[in-house]
Amino acid sequence: MAPSTELQGSSFLRRISIRRNQIVSMDATHDQDLEELEYFQKHVSDCLSELLSPPPPPPSSAAASPDPVLSIPWLKNLLDVYMSCETEFKGVLSTVRISKSPSLEKALQETLDRILKSLDICNAVVNGIDSVSQSRRLAEIAVTALKQRPLCNGSVHRAKRALTSLVADGKDRNIGSGGGSNRRTTSRSWSFGQRSSVGGSSVHVSKNWSAAKQIQAMAANLVPPRGAEASGPAMPVYIMSSVTVLVMWVLVAAVPCQASNVLVAPLQLPKHQSWASAALNIQERVSEEMKRMEKRFGGGLMEEMERVSGEEEEQEELAEKVEEMDEICRGMEVGLEGLQRQVRVVFHRLVRSRLEIVSVLDQAPCF
Repeated sequence: MAPSTELQGSSFLRRISIRRNQIVSMDATHDQDLEELEYFQKHVSDCLSELLSPPPPPPSSAAASPDPVLSIPWLKNLLDVYMSCETEFKGVLSTVRISKSPSLEKALQETLDRILKSLDICNAVVNGIDSVSQSRRLAEIAVTALKQRPLCNGSVHRAKRALTSLVADGKDRNIGSGGGSNRRTTSRSWSFGQRSSVGGSSVHVSKNWSAAKQIQAMAANLVPPRGAEASGPAMPVYIMSSVTVLVMWVLVAAVPCQASNVLVAPLQLPKHQSWASAALNIQERVSEEMKRMEKRFGGGLMEEMERVSGEEEEQEELAEKVEEMDEICRGMEVGLEGLQRQVRVVFHRLVRSRLEIVSVLDQAPCF
């Protein structure tokens, strides 16, 4: 009996030791998960904050001014930030222990839906950039005509016609006609970017589609996780969804899209978190630009377009600013091509992200 009792006691102690090691291992994994989540939040906060901060001055200069909000360089930086956050988000999904709870599964399914809507917005933005390129060409025609020496009546009339068309284009954007009106169809283009060019994109956007409605739908069910879920994988899902909504909203505000509804600020975030505070700062700055321009329909607040799309009473002043306008047009020619290319990259990154999230849902064990 004694040996048997000793064996039973030894077995019991061994089970306790194994259980204790499992608990220690689980605690270590939990701590590692928390570190990953905290790093992701800090990364998002730092990246978003930099968008409104002046860059460090070069060695040869005493100071450096930041790119104007909604300018082409600033929008390109915004997309760089978005792709950086998206890369870190996928890293979190691959390293953090994920169990398929009903609330997390719901959040991921809603994220998949937001990605689909974001793909449509990317399509519309590419069309909108084509529209801006057409306006740039009108401004370029006017500038070229006014630079003719000696300046003859024919050149003046050519510049006036181009400027009249440019002003009309700006008014069309204000009432929500948006870009891509000549290429509307009822189907989503999933292969976009492969046969497109800056001069003529093959992107298609539905005739009854509205960018503003897409943004509203993306933000409608965006609710922060509560309780224990606030320190789990549901939080980075919420953060990345919020950043996606913010970036798509800014693109729709900057580039003429089919935004038939009032384009209101979409996000209501917990201000006590640094990443949320940084996101709200961007939202407030863009909202200020919208109020300053008194434009709430159709988007088209891109800073360069505001500088070349003057009112009719300002046309005479253009003759005095030909060199400045020429510089803006040259910068837009290169900048718009790069911005459009970047939107295509974001489109394909979103497609891949959607596939990876589907894979996470399929492989995650049930809670």
